[in-house]
Amino acid sequence: MSNVEKNVRLVQFSPFSEDEELAAGTRPLSMLLDIPLEVAVELGRASLPVKEILEWEPGSIFALNKLAGEAVDLKVNNQQIAKGEVLVLDDNFGVRITEVVSERERLNRLK
Repeated sequence: MSNVEKNVRLVQFSPFSEDEELAAGTRPLSMLLDIPLEVAVELGRASLPVKEILEWEPGSIFALNKLAGEAVDLKVNNQQIAKGEVLVLDDNFGVRITEVVSERERLNRLK
């Protein structure tokens, strides 16, 4: 058993109202709602030698490890939380969520 497994413990919280949380001396989840998180969409990856990267110039193209139309990974703070598909909205890109990673899957990654 690794040190991570020894220190990881599942804790279940029952839903409290904000008044019950304050009475119990805990802080409500609502106090965290305005904390910014880094959200990234990973279109794919590539492994390239430095020589090739140094040859890049405007208009250079390199291939990623995903096919066109394949689902993209949606990550929050570098942890995958969902999959989606890329959309074009007016002149902007967006992502439609197609699958959310289950809580069980996310917890299994901690092991």
